[in-house]
Amino acid sequence: MTAQVFDTPAGEALGTPETGELPAYWSGIFAMTLCVFALIASEFMPVSLLTPIASDLQISEGLAGYGIAISGAFAVLTSLAISRLVGSMDRKTLLLVLTGIMCVSGLVVGLAPNYTVYMIGRALIGVVIGGFWSMSAAMAMRLVPAHSVTKALAIFNGGNALATVVAAPLGSYLGSVIGWRGAFFCLIPVAIIALIWQWISLPAMAPAPRKPGAGNVFRLFKSPLVSFGMLSVGIFFMGQFVLFTYLRPFLETVTGVDVSLLSMVLLVIGVAGFVGTVLIGTFLKTGMYRVLVCIPLLMAAIALSLIVLGGKVVAAFVLLGLWGLIATAAPVGWWSWLAKALPKDAEAGGGLMVAVIQLSIALGSTLGGLLFDGSGYRMTFLASSVLLVLAAVMAFFTSRNQG
Repeated sequence: MTAQVFDTPAGEALGTPETGELPAYWSGIFAMTLCVFALIASEFMPVSLLTPIASDLQISEGLAGYGIAISGAFAVLTSLAISRLVGSMDRKTLLLVLTGIMCVSGLVVGLAPNYTVYMIGRALIGVVIGGFWSMSAAMAMRLVPAHSVTKALAIFNGGNALATVVAAPLGSYLGSVIGWRGAFFCLIPVAIIALIWQWISLPAMAPAPRKPGAGNVFRLFKSPLVSFGMLSVGIFFMGQFVLFTYLRPFLETVTGVDVSLLSMVLLVIGVAGFVGTVLIGTFLKTGMYRVLVCIPLLMAAIALSLIVLGGKVVAAFVLLGLWGLIATAAPVGWWSWLAKALPKDAEAGGGLMVAVIQLSIALGSTLGGLLFDGSGYRMTFLASSVLLVLAAVMAFFTSRNQG
């Protein structure tokens, strides 16, 4: 997901005085894509490592899952405040600082002697998530000519998709071989390489002038279309992460898979998600709102099916493969909706959506932790399905408000 908080027309800030044509900094685009990969992998690595983290730090798996909640909470705060906090800072410098914080976060988490230090490390990665996604697309618009912006953003999303495919199974595998701390340490060299590459390849980028009132993203809620749409997005991600955050302990305790099978399940989810991301465009062309309503309904059905069939390995494989196919593709649908709903306010809308999604991930993983620890997996998965059905209802009301 990407959001544009800083108003930066493509080709404006870095174009040559004679022609206004923007030189293409493709090396910088690929450097930022490597940063995207490391960032997404860092954000969701705990999903596949909850059990060993909880065991080592002597906490419950629900408390370990709050590491995702706190990163989401700090991402929300950062995405809403960063434009005011660093208004005059060169955007290249800001990106390098954020990448450096990502390195520090991995080090803090990997060395954490207790739960408090672990959560501090996770809070730091939340700052990076909010800051990076709030400015990444705007930076891409300044690094390549206008006609290549779509290609640049597609490359960014490629890093996102690749991390989604490999982060969970790779984390699970590395955790079994070198421990959960070693899994986090493995991300630090990747982040350092991204830092050096960005430092070498990115040009200086002074902040662009901002339009009066552009930073007030909450003004968009005056539109019923936006209000229902953002509510549907938020409930959807909350419902998704109520279940997804606690997938590993479910698979280990209910399905009864070992570490190698766990890695295979997570890989199936990731590969299916990549396929879904590629295929969803075809369905969006034939009926965008139909897709936005059907996706959460199908996911709710899968969540309920897991309650009944989750103890069978083959059934869990198939159901979670379908979950990955559908859930990973869903954000593409909502970003497409944003482009149609707010064609003149896409940047402010993007910033708002980042905050809504990250807040929902934080709330979802927190609710899931409370339910998983207090009532078990059945109540957790039931809550996920209820929220997903509600998200579908909100998506329907959103379609009713489309002008």
